[in-house]
Amino acid sequence: MFLLMKRIIRVLMNVIYLLDIFHKMLNKIILVKRIISYLSCLYLCTQILIIKRITLFNKKEKNMREDTEKSVVCNHNKIGLLGLLVTLGIVFGDIGTSPLYVMKAILHTGETINESTILGALSCIIWTLTLQTTIKYVCVALRADNNGEGGILALYALLRRLKSKWIYILAIIGASTLLADGIITPAITVTTAIEGLESISPDLPVIPITLAIITIIFFVQRFGTESIGKSFGVFMLLWFLLLGVVGAVSITSYPMILKAFNPYYAVVLLTQSPEWFLILGAVFLCTTGAEALYSDLGHCGRKNITISWAFVKTMLILNYLGQGAWVLNHVPTALSVNPFFSIMPQSMLIFAIIMATGAAIVASQALISGTFSILSEAMNLHFWPRMRIKHPTHVKGQLYIPMINLAMYIGVVLIILLFRDSSHMEAAYGLAITITMLMTTLLLGFYLHSKGVSRVLTILFMGAYCTIEAIFLAANLSKFLAGGWCTMLIGGILFLMMYVWVRAMKIRRHYVCTKPLDDYYQIISDIKADESIPKYASNLVYVNHADKEGAVDDKLLYSIINKQPKRADHYWFINMEFVDTPDTLEYSCKTLVPDTLYSVTMHIGFRIEPRVSLYLRQVVEDLVASKKVDLKSTYPSLRKNGIPGDFRFIIIHRVYYPESSANRQQNLLMTLYALISKIGIDEPKALGLDTSMVVVERVPLIINQRNRSIRRITQIVNKKEEQKEKGCL
Repeated sequence: MFLLMKRIIRVLMNVIYLLDIFHKMLNKIILVKRIISYLSCLYLCTQILIIKRITLFNKKEKNMREDTEKSVVCNHNKIGLLGLLVTLGIVFGDIGTSPLYVMKAILHTGETINESTILGALSCIIWTLTLQTTIKYVCVALRADNNGEGGILALYALLRRLKSKWIYILAIIGASTLLADGIITPAITVTTAIEGLESISPDLPVIPITLAIITIIFFVQRFGTESIGKSFGVFMLLWFLLLGVVGAVSITSYPMILKAFNPYYAVVLLTQSPEWFLILGAVFLCTTGAEALYSDLGHCGRKNITISWAFVKTMLILNYLGQGAWVLNHVPTALSVNPFFSIMPQSMLIFAIIMATGAAIVASQALISGTFSILSEAMNLHFWPRMRIKHPTHVKGQLYIPMINLAMYIGVVLIILLFRDSSHMEAAYGLAITITMLMTTLLLGFYLHSKGVSRVLTILFMGAYCTIEAIFLAANLSKFLAGGWCTMLIGGILFLMMYVWVRAMKIRRHYVCTKPLDDYYQIISDIKADESIPKYASNLVYVNHADKEGAVDDKLLYSIINKQPKRADHYWFINMEFVDTPDTLEYSCKTLVPDTLYSVTMHIGFRIEPRVSLYLRQVVEDLVASKKVDLKSTYPSLRKNGIPGDFRFIIIHRVYYPESSANRQQNLLMTLYALISKIGIDEPKALGLDTSMVVVERVPLIINQRNRSIRRITQIVNKKEEQKEKGCL
């Protein structure tokens, strides 16, 4: 503890030393001091006003929810120093590393470097952060929460009950492009940070060092990141302070850079520059982390993100302005270096590179964890095949999906080897996330309409942001051939997989035949009482896929009655209902036939991993405690000693045969579905069943009547035997 305090004091002393230097420089330039003080006060007042308005609006909400979770992550939703620090470490890693490459990307667009260009580009950055991140995401999107959870899939879960059946397409387009962006982010952030070493040693092997760091990042995922994650907040606080202080010091070398706050310079640049679309494509990189900010709503809470963003945005803008000031003072050499590292004092360069590498690791970790969370939600929303999920720590929401971790690692390594340096990666970055933001805007429009917001305001919001993001999309499309094709290819493959999975699941559900369960109460009771039938199990459990209440899958009844009649003491039908809320875990139980037949409906949130064996055990314990069921074995020797009866699960697996459908489109979809399902796990493991007690019965999935064009097999007739038969007659 003493050593930790000593290190913190040492870091604070360094910060105070830098602030002292900054103060002395400002005293020499009185005009600059007054301008910066005025603009800083004006800017902070604006941020405080935004926060105050959001807080007041929150108090007016009628349906305030109290978070009763006691896990580590949920406690971070409370406003306080700990909550704000954790928010800095979890939420702002992606957007916080954008100063590493945004200004460098702008300089490489080919536009002439002069005051008008730099002021216009900086003005675009400031107002992009304001319009996109502050207004759209912080002020609007963070309010569109699903029981405290955010992100495009959580937003879709709120809207999937609407009449618009095609709305799922917006969700899977947004999710697939967001996942594609998650592959390029670790590559570009880590590579850019390591490239800073070239200013010290030009012959340093950047790619091997980058690959080594990437390998370590993905390797440690299997062990969990709870221990190192606790320090992310403090580290990112120091990172943002470094950005702001160094940027502010650099501003003093060219005070007129503060004119970039005026949007006039952005308008002039976009209307007069022939390379405006390339510049706008580079500017967009400053806000790519905004979607991740919305996705992390459930980890930190709206108020923590809102308050932290005021600080983060201030530090980012100071750093961008500082880089712009340095560029205007060093126009001849600006293209050959990265302005981010150039504004650093030479004595702090090594420290800055270490900090940049650490920030890149934090950003990469946030993207990897976010990818696991998104795919976990997609599984419960039936957008993705269910995969094996591990929980390396006891922290709520921390997941590890081995196959996805390996696939992401291979993808990041291939991107690094393909593009070689960050300048080429910048061309591949930004296009996919633009589409995600556009899909989020459309879904937010549906959300605002469903909440009773006036149609005029909804149309104005959607029109304004669809226009802004369409312009950004057009600007980023200019980078398609230079590298944007890469993320679009990845996003396209992911979209195709999700689309096929959704359509195939609908086809399977459509052709599942159901029957009223109450018509079979008597025969099930008779089978139980028929001792001539060998007892199959004391407790027989089926997973019922019928959607309607009181209905049962006909193949389930066929398994009990026709296919080797199964006698048991108790029959349990489990109905799985994945609800629109994230953390719901409830059940309801009905006794259909006393001491014989029970129906259990489990209501599971889209962020909860199904573990049917565990949940059923808890349900049975409740029923036994309330004396609604007697689980003691009916075998006299076992019952005498109070031993409970055994459980056995029966899973009905429907197999698709192409010959059963004349529809070529359905045949293609179901064939692709079969291929995609190979990356997932089988249904017993997906439901969390103890595989030692599971029997899988395979039955045909009859999509349609047999095609009449198929030839019918004919019987071979022996003429002699036929004549004998006729003679006998």
